[in-house]
Amino acid sequence: MQRICLFPGTFDPITLGHVDIIHRAVSLFDKLIIGIGINSSKAPMFTVEQRVDWMKEIFKNEPRIEVIGYEGLTVDCCKKNGAAYILRGIRYVSDFEYEKAIADMNRMLVPNIETIFLTCSPQFSTISSTLVRDVIRNGGNVSLFVPEEVKF
Repeated sequence: MQRICLFPGTFDPITLGHVDIIHRAVSLFDKLIIGIGINSSKAPMFTVEQRVDWMKEIFKNEPRIEVIGYEGLTVDCCKKNGAAYILRGIRYVSDFEYEKAIADMNRMLVPNIETIFLTCSPQFSTISSTLVRDVIRNGGNVSLFVPEEVKF
């Protein structure tokens, strides 16, 4: 049986921290699906199509990576795509508390889907999509925080 993992997120935009987690995680699974979640309560800066295009360009040379957009529960996306694992990146202890609550809820909904946590590399721990969007809104240079494929 293939080890398929879903890495869900909004990736609005994808950061070097996300890329770090993806590069480190891909060798752990037969297939890594990057799932760009569509959250109706959030107003993203970039369209799902733009974020999917960026991801496909960034990881075009990695055949084990697939990029999709999805709506609804993450566990439902896992079931639809045959993923038995959910990958989440952790920057700080506060991230873990939040992510553990989600993982516990997901486990209650679908007990056979396991959540895997990877801590980000230290040089990326301060980078977040929220902060990157703030820099973009204020006309700053984000080239230190996002992959070169992310262009506006």
